[in-house]
Formats: sequence, structure tokens, C-alpha cells
Amino acid sequence: MESAVLSNVRKPPSRANSTHSLTNNSSVGGINNGSRLKQLQRSNSSTSTASAGVTAHNVNTYTIPQSPTSSSASTGIHPLHFTWVFWFMHRQPGQKITNYESAMKKIASFSSIEDFWAVYSHLRRPHELPTISDYHLFKQGVRPVWEDEANINGGKWIIRFKKGLASRYWENLVLAVIGDQFEVGSEICGAVLSIRHSEDILSVWNRSAHEGRVNLKIRDTLKRTLDLPSDTIMEYKTHNDALRDNSSFRNTDVYK
Repeated sequence: MESAVLSNVRKPPSRANSTHSLTNNSSVGGINNGSRLKQLQRSNSSTSTASAGVTAHNVNTYTIPQSPTSSSASTGIHPLHFTWVFWFMHRQPGQKITNYESAMKKIASFSSIEDFWAVYSHLRRPHELPTISDYHLFKQGVRPVWEDEANINGGKWIIRFKKGLASRYWENLVLAVIGDQFEVGSEICGAVLSIRHSEDILSVWNRSAHEGRVNLKIRDTLKRTLDLPSDTIMEYKTHNDALRDNSSFRNTDVYK
């Protein structure tokens, strides 16, 4: 696991205060060593150190699929289907970035449930990030840029939130992405959290912008997984359109 960007980490929660547990009482540091238990629960406690500032209105349970070759009974490790990488980027207001890819800093990679919590518990929560900051969570080997081979023919679903709500929804989205909750094969490339002046934005990137049935399934899974209000406005933008107008969030297709 790569070392974290020091300016972007927070102290890990104490083991006694961790809200991330499995569905029995034999967990260690938020990760259970049982051979068959693979469900992660997110507590709705607003006093947790690990979820400081977050008040969840429900408890979401995610089944985290293991690799077909995993042997958690003998190793105590629960591999994910893919290796994932967290990236971080920040720019000052008014600052122009000429090389987007070089401006991003790789925080860490992980390929098991245990390594995920080890990384995630150190990251600053969205409400702690400075304005104009981005977290990127992408599969290893996929660069979080429009031009990457895995992204160039795809696009992203976009959801805008009022300030103060991103922490709750970002954590749920991360768990859904690494837990293969979308059930669309290799379509999901990654997810992005964008902290801006007047709003916070979540987006999910996928490979195929013109696969209508797949895109609608991703949209519907987002609504269900994040428990979004029925009147939530969702937007979609292809990466080719983003390259043409050099914009991530303008000129989108709006879905109500």
C-alpha cells in the first residue's frame, strides 16, 4: 500500500470508536476474520470518529464480493474483485491547471476489504477538504482522465448536492463501487467527489456512453444505493463532449 499524501490524511479512529463493523461480534478493527462473513455495515451514529460530521438517515448493508481465488479461511484476508486506487487533487481559486494528470496525487491502492478500511479511515472526510478539491477512486490501470483508453468512449453520471451532504453520500458510493453493487460487469471505471464553492458533486464514470440499457441501470442503482429523494435531478455527460468544451459539469444531459 503506497504511503498517503500527508496533507490529506487524518488520524485513524481508535478501534473502540470505529463504526465500521461486520455483522457479528468477532470483528477486529472493523474487519471480521470469519471465513464466510462478507457483509459490511455502516453505522448511523453521528458521534463516530470515523464518520465525523456525518448523520446517516439509514443503515446500508453491502455484500463485498471476494475474488474467486480467495481463501479467507486460511489467510484472514478478503480480496476484492479489482484493485482500486485513491487519488487527490486540489487547486487554488483562479488557478489554471495545464496538466490535469500531473496535478493529481496518488494516495494509496488496495485490493482487499482489510486494506480498504486501513486506507479509508485515514482520509479526510469531504466536509474537511478545502474548496476546489477532488477525490478520485478508480480501478488500477485506469487513469482518472477523459483521454484514458478505458474512459474515452464513456461518460459519467453526475449528482449535485447542497453543501454539507457529501460525506454521507460519498461513503455509500465508495462502498457500492468497490462492492460491485452496480452489476454491470467491467463498465464502472471509477467515482469522483468534487468539492466546490456552492455545491459538492458526485460522479460515476463508465466505459460505454452509448449503451443505453447499461447506463440506465447505473443511474437506477445510484438512486437506490444512495437512497436519493425521488425528485433528485441526475445528469449525464460523455467524455468526448467534455473534451470538446473542456468542461466536466457544463452542458450536460439532464434527467428527472
